[in-house]
Amino acid sequence: MFSSNRAAMRRAFIDAWGKFRGNAPLEPLERLIAEVVRQHPEYHKLLEHPEQVLDKDYLPEAGETNPFLHLSMHLGVQEQVGTDRPPGIRAVYERLVTGAGDAHEAEHRMMECLGGVLWEAQRQNTAPDDQAYLECLRCLT
Repeated sequence: MFSSNRAAMRRAFIDAWGKFRGNAPLEPLERLIAEVVRQHPEYHKLLEHPEQVLDKDYLPEAGETNPFLHLSMHLGVQEQVGTDRPPGIRAVYERLVTGAGDAHEAEHRMMECLGGVLWEAQRQNTAPDDQAYLECLRCLT
């Protein structure tokens, strides 16, 4: 699924959602994608009309949220928690889930920190700072 081809990445979400809606068998990654999409009803219609979204640019300066970035960040946070990478993130996540009362809400909070760390790494042309990320997450608890 991981590719630098934007259309191919978006197609993975569209296809997984289509298979889920059609009760077709899903690969493990497709199951993860479909579950994240299921939790975002605001994106269902978008994914059901690929001709409208495959080549669309989502511009933050125009107040647009990129649904594919949002969904991908959920998957990224889930992967980090599942592998406890960076070390300690699982424990922070568990505290956030307890505090928020909901795993999905905890992921949304974590995504704010992840987005900030990724933006800073891109701006500085460096690797993301795991310690800054964990510190941001700990401040949420």
